[in-house]
Amino acid sequence: MHRVTGHESRRRIALYSHDTQGLGHIRRNIALASALVAAHPATDVLLLTGAPEATCLPLPPWTETVTLPTLRKDIQGRYRPRVLGTSLTDLLRIRAQLIGSAVASFEPDLFVVDKVARGIGGELDQALRTLRHRSTKVVLGLRDVLDSPSVTFSEWRAAGISETVRDLYDQVWVYGDPGVYDAASAYGWSWPVRSKMIYTGYLAHGRSRSAESHRPRAADPAPPVDPYVLCLVGGGQDGGQLAEAFLAADLPVGHRGVLLTGPYLPPDRREQLDRMVSRRPEMSIHRFVSRAEEFIGSAAATVTMGGYNSVCESLAAGGPTLVVPRVVPRVEQVMRADALSRAGWLDVLLPAELSPGRIGGWLAAAVIGGRRPRRPIDLDGLARVPRLVDGLLERSSEVVHAVG
Repeated sequence: MHRVTGHESRRRIALYSHDTQGLGHIRRNIALASALVAAHPATDVLLLTGAPEATCLPLPPWTETVTLPTLRKDIQGRYRPRVLGTSLTDLLRIRAQLIGSAVASFEPDLFVVDKVARGIGGELDQALRTLRHRSTKVVLGLRDVLDSPSVTFSEWRAAGISETVRDLYDQVWVYGDPGVYDAASAYGWSWPVRSKMIYTGYLAHGRSRSAESHRPRAADPAPPVDPYVLCLVGGGQDGGQLAEAFLAADLPVGHRGVLLTGPYLPPDRREQLDRMVSRRPEMSIHRFVSRAEEFIGSAAATVTMGGYNSVCESLAAGGPTLVVPRVVPRVEQVMRADALSRAGWLDVLLPAELSPGRIGGWLAAAVIGGRRPRRPIDLDGLARVPRLVDGLLERSSEVVHAVG
């Protein structure tokens, strides 16, 4: 089943992410790729992504990216071509053909699909049917929270996701802890889906260790040597309000302030932030860093939006964290932040309550406050996933040998 190069048997793993907003999906798949290659170095990984910025991220060894023509999501959650002046239908047809060709040529032992079981607009349908007739194992990877139960139920029913999982997938991995959020119960998934589900734990611990094997980026800024507090606004496309509040906030005595804006911050908003920083020498701003976990790990306190990766990196670091979650077009970030707040791992400030005073007050208390009680949660997903892959591929190999 595994490919042989010289005297070495190699695995092939493909990971797909649709990536219409921010870098969350591709960053999650890169974290998985890092863990898989670290656990089994004789692994080739192909990342299929709709985020061309992925080519600027450090990748683990034996990993390549294939970028698809890009999509964007408007404020109502509708998809549009991001660059090309073609129709959505034509763009999805092009993407589907590229995905199908890449997967057919690569012939993966394992295909992991991030979040959208059929891809955007069903762009994975043909590839999934092709893989079903081969020995490839197919897994759907889901973040801990998708959206509200009503929205998720409607979307899954309209797209026939339960039937797709039943017919075309071998396992469903939920990258979370059911003690924090029980997705199966919350979304009322049917037995064909539940029977394939495995909660992996959050993809938190091990991100910094896997980053050590990434291809280096010489231009990356380093965290300050002096004590500092940190603000993250995800990809930056809708983080301007939080960024401005942080830059206008009072900093704790003896601390610098560091803002990471993300690559998607609108140019006019970036100019405004640059003007604010020019009046505050104790503040610094970086548009893009490839290893945000290093900044989070060294910060005295972190203020962040509530995306899955930023939250996981904060959970792994274990420091004081304030989440200002996105509330539109999905409530995923609010739901995640509320669940983790109840477990004692972070604090939450809704965007409607955001102000420099609230940020400054929280920072002042965070850098001097003691650690509050926390309910234990599973943060070891990156260690567990390689073992799940071993089990899947070993069983598949046994079947192939038995049939042969």
